Amino acid sequence: MPVRATDARRAAVLGKPIAHSLSPVLHEAAYAGLGLTGWSYDRFEVDEAALPGFFERLGPEWAGLSLTMPLKRAVIPLLDEISETAAAVDAVNTVVFGADGRKRGDNTDIPGMVAALREHGIEQVESAAILGAGATASSALAALSRVCTGEVVAYVRSEPRAEEMRQWGRRLDVDVRTADWADAAEALRAPLVIATTPAGTTDALAAAVPERPATLFDVLYEPWPTELAARWSMYGGAVVSGLDLLVHQAVLQVEQMTGRAPAPLEAMRRAGEQALAVR
Repeated sequence: MPVRATDARRAAVLGKPIAHSLSPVLHEAAYAGLGLTGWSYDRFEVDEAALPGFFERLGPEWAGLSLTMPLKRAVIPLLDEISETAAAVDAVNTVVFGADGRKRGDNTDIPGMVAALREHGIEQVESAAILGAGATASSALAALSRVCTGEVVAYVRSEPRAEEMRQWGRRLDVDVRTADWADAAEALRAPLVIATTPAGTTDALAAAVPERPATLFDVLYEPWPTELAARWSMYGGAVVSGLDLLVHQAVLQVEQMTGRAPAPLEAMRRAGEQALAVR
């Protein structure tokens, strides 16, 4: 039986910390745009230890969950199945509860990255660079497996991190070469640069932006613009923001949780921009 717009359904984002999350703003905007008056979307601060108990308390009104750090890997044993996309990077950011009670995990970060790049005209590149080697970097590699035809150079701070990135490359069938973070300025000459590091990490690289930069995908959205993104734009380069990623991955989550498509991308983007403007 299809879900009616007035049916009371719940969804939420979980993580720790979680107070900063824009997900409620985006999902509520989507519900309004889709006419789902009975739907609500909350945020809960939950860590790995509390996650199983949280799942046990969920009732039949729950449609789905969004997951952020540190839960993307911890949730996997609690699920009945996960998608190939999520399995590729051992990370789930979306859980959908089926009518039969089954819990299915997916990863919308990866197709969200691809969609954000395509929105900015990036369908394919011959090579790319990644700044950083954390959890987001593995998702970036998975996205690059769909758009990059050649070598990906990952700039990292330690040999253990370098080996992790090489292992992800082998697993995802991406040609990965690692380089020392001290040489990260060289990354800025790549056709596509994906910055996956925490706020402030790439500030020192802003002075090294070339005169004719290509495309920068900076996964941060707050503070925005980063110093690197601001300098990149000033020199005429294309910039894909963390908000672009957040909105595109949220669109996919909304469509999976509600069964309604397409989700209202532009309304969600406007809501995110307005929320950031008043912070």
